[in-house]
Amino acid sequence: MALSRKPQEIVEDSKNPLLGKHESWGRVQVGEIAEILNGYAFKSSKFTNDKGTPLIRIRDVGKDSSNTFYDGGYDETYLVNDGDLLVGMDGDFRCSIWKGGKALLNQRVCKISLKTEEYDFRFLSYVLQPYLDAIHAETSAVTVKHLSSRSISDIPLPLPPKEQQKRIVAKIEELFSHIDAGIEALKKAKQLLKQYRQSVLKAAVTGELTKEWREANKDKLEPASQLLEHINAERVQEPGRKLEEWEQELAQWKSAGEKGKKPAKPKKTKELESMLEAELNSLGDLPDGWLWERLGNLTVDVFDGPFGSNLKSSDYVEEGIRVIRLENIGNLEFKDNKQSFVKPEKYEQLKKHTVGCGDLIFSSFVADGTRVVVLPKHIEKAINKADCFCVRCYGGSVYNKYLALFLATNSAYKRLENEVHGATRPRINTTQLKNIEIPICSIEEQNEAVRILELKSDAITRLEGEIDEKLLMVDKNKQSVLATAFSGQL
Repeated sequence: MALSRKPQEIVEDSKNPLLGKHESWGRVQVGEIAEILNGYAFKSSKFTNDKGTPLIRIRDVGKDSSNTFYDGGYDETYLVNDGDLLVGMDGDFRCSIWKGGKALLNQRVCKISLKTEEYDFRFLSYVLQPYLDAIHAETSAVTVKHLSSRSISDIPLPLPPKEQQKRIVAKIEELFSHIDAGIEALKKAKQLLKQYRQSVLKAAVTGELTKEWREANKDKLEPASQLLEHINAERVQEPGRKLEEWEQELAQWKSAGEKGKKPAKPKKTKELESMLEAELNSLGDLPDGWLWERLGNLTVDVFDGPFGSNLKSSDYVEEGIRVIRLENIGNLEFKDNKQSFVKPEKYEQLKKHTVGCGDLIFSSFVADGTRVVVLPKHIEKAINKADCFCVRCYGGSVYNKYLALFLATNSAYKRLENEVHGATRPRINTTQLKNIEIPICSIEEQNEAVRILELKSDAITRLEGEIDEKLLMVDKNKQSVLATAFSGQL
């Protein structure tokens, strides 16, 4: 949290060319050339989603707008306009020129305004970020790093002659215009790959991807009516997990002297009726041998994690039984970098929420799209958090990876999005997830669709990786331009 050394000492000891200067230039502290205005602690009780004046919070620095509004009175001292230079004082210490129109400056964001004509504003906006990065690297923190206005004020910036500052800015912007054009082209290519990935996903779960395979194997594939019979036959039996848990809970209840409510034995699932013909027709055409069926009517088990005080952040330990959290759920990608654990004793209290290899974990939040992943092999035993729904496939009628493919499509997202329309927190529940309609085909065709898609997905991932490498290279080119500019060699 604290800065261990003064900015002057950091700059003097640094070998970073972005903190250098031409030998003929002097240095000047930010506080000598600019005023620093700290944001105001506006009352969160008056924050809204659409009413009032836009409020610039730390997360909005670097963006062109804010999704938070303040519906209350304010001192005009804290108004921000287009072209103002802002700095986020928590997290990454990012500086950026605001472009989102009139807004209010919230706490932990500051505005920097020049008070002298001897320093060029655009030059300041380019030269400041490397110094903030250097301070960030020197700032110790347990959780979130904090920046003080005093530290900003003490930053020793290079001081070229005013006309030279203008020439440097003109050259930087000329070179950056070419670099930015390349960045825009790379980002567009990446967006096209994202759209192509979605089109391939859709093709996989609508039969288009397996059209040739299906034609070649049409004599071996069962009709949709027979597929539905298999699904209903498999649903006569509950997954073993529930019965085993009931037996364990019943034994514990008896050993405790039969105190409290007796655990209820799970009922056998009755054969569920298929959707009405009119509903089926409204969902769109499917190839012969395919059918629409609700997720809850398939041979799956859907459950969420422990709510509220059953699992708190204070329960987490350095090692033990893994906890699957929202941070681990990507779009068909398991993110293993953030790991949380609970003690084995805590796990015993929550073991009815056990998940493991092969289970689907689906994020209940559907604000910008769906996120679903199949747990990898190394997750042998874990528990899922409340907002991480587990979808477990059993029987032989639905393949977990195929089901994950459909839940990752834009089609699935749009259907679930309609369920939370107008909600302040776009979150679904397990009932809504169970009600989503899934296009189902034979297990053989599901496997073939997954096989083809994984081949195409690998190729897309390689291309995305190549684009990311080029974007990193372009960013290095920008840093090189700035280093040359700030040393007076541009």
